[in-house]
Amino acid sequence: MAAGACLFLMVLGFLSSGLSGAVIMAGLAAFVTGLYVVVTNRPSWAGIAGRKMGSITMGAALVVLLAGGLLAPPSDTTAPAAVAEETTPAPATSTTPAPTPSPTPSKTPTATPSPTPSPDVAPLDSADVVVADGDPSAPEGQPEYGTRALELLDTLVVKGRAPKTGYDRDQFGQAWADVDRNGCDTRNDMLNRDLTVIVHANSVPCKVQSGVLDDPYTGTTINFLRGRSTSIEVQIDHVVALSDAWQKGAQQLSADQRLAFANDPLNLQATDGPTNSQKGAGDAATWLPPNQSFRCEYVARQISVKATYALWVTQAERDAMARILGNCSDMLAPTNQTSPEPVPEPAPAPAPAPAPAPAPAPEPAPAPEPVPVPAPAAYYENCTAARNAGAAPVYAGQPGYGTHLDRDGDGVGCE
Repeated sequence: MAAGACLFLMVLGFLSSGLSGAVIMAGLAAFVTGLYVVVTNRPSWAGIAGRKMGSITMGAALVVLLAGGLLAPPSDTTAPAAVAEETTPAPATSTTPAPTPSPTPSKTPTATPSPTPSPDVAPLDSADVVVADGDPSAPEGQPEYGTRALELLDTLVVKGRAPKTGYDRDQFGQAWADVDRNGCDTRNDMLNRDLTVIVHANSVPCKVQSGVLDDPYTGTTINFLRGRSTSIEVQIDHVVALSDAWQKGAQQLSADQRLAFANDPLNLQATDGPTNSQKGAGDAATWLPPNQSFRCEYVARQISVKATYALWVTQAERDAMARILGNCSDMLAPTNQTSPEPVPEPAPAPAPAPAPAPAPAPEPAPAPEPVPVPAPAAYYENCTAARNAGAAPVYAGQPGYGTHLDRDGDGVGCE
């Protein structure tokens, strides 16, 4: 009877699991038989007698059980996933409806499953625009206009990454809040900034319905169409990821400052969805844009953001940034500051007007002809008086002349 039961178990094991099942069932039967002999000290149906032989039989049975386990095929619990990866799309006769193609062609010819956004990726489309409360602003001003990114990098604190304890997306406030209070959420603000050929939804002027993105991260062109299955093709990347910021100083920021960080245009860039998902929370030491020509600008923006929000960098991150900027040492740190108005140089003082030449001294007026002073009237009684006065001889017309002095009447008196 016992022999028949053992044979039945072996056949059942073979039918259910092949050779490995039969071996396992045989080992199990031997183990039970040996255990029976050890416990009862009675001979078994297989002729095994004595506790010693029973113990030997149990040991041998364990070896058989182990061998049967090694012969067993790998567990097929993962087989459906493997099959699913290799299975081609079902034909049109399949009961599963084929996905409706997007009206705007994707940048790739084959349809690929939409990637699941990383925890740092905010929801794509908000049903309602939420106006931010409080005063979202950065703790520091953006870099001065004309600051070189390499010089700004030298001002960042270098230390290790803090634990991620307590991190949650909600620590950075409402996703895509209307921080600038322009009636449009931040995601649409960035789509309006970064896309071209934009068509807006009829109901909301600022909501982007479609457009074209020249993606700086990949160097490709992406046609964007708003929709449940298509919006994810264009995502808004946090240039400095929220989780990275949390571990490098953002824990010390106020709630308003973290909200400003998550919605700051300096820290936001529209890009290819799958590429953004690949980046996750990576910093410059672990992830850089595939488009190498954009890496200098990308790293410079990270430096500006970290300086503006008083965040630090790890040594590996700093080294990676310095290595990238070594190829573009004149790259300026992006900023919203404008070039200072040039201070006009004071106009040179006008040269003093030459002193007018002194007017030439007027020619002296000619001395007036001396007006003859009429001689005082004179009268000489006789020539003796005229001679005593020194007037003799006296001519006609001269003072003192008189006919009584000119006896001969020749016009000369007192000759």
